[in-house]
Amino acid sequence: MGVVFELLRQEGGGWTEKVLHNFNFNFTDGFYPYAGLTRDAGGNLYGTTAGGGDYNCFGNPCGTVFELTPRADGSWKEKILHSFRGGDGDVPAGSLSLDAAGNLYGTTAYGGHNNCANEDLGCGTVSN
Repeated sequence: MGVVFELLRQEGGGWTEKVLHNFNFNFTDGFYPYAGLTRDAGGNLYGTTAGGGDYNCFGNPCGTVFELTPRADGSWKEKILHSFRGGDGDVPAGSLSLDAAGNLYGTTAYGGHNNCANEDLGCGTVSN
């Protein structure tokens, strides 16, 4: 559920959409990508999905961090870098930041400590 796409500018001012990745509604892939993408110097794309990954968040999937790598034939290969498990975060719905060393930084809406108003879901996390 959800896609990563590229809009290619056409001569004359039009645009053509190219789908880079279709997310599957399963728990080995992510789904519901709500945030923007981050690109590294090698052309790889990094993002988050609010769903997918580990099925440990109150019967719901906790979300993922993914990488898309361009292939020579023009297709893209997806790799799940991290599946959230609830205590380490849940529902990453924001864009990632990338530092000079290649580390990724992001936030989650839920998970982490339960010392907030919604004790069942947690308060959210910041991680790298």
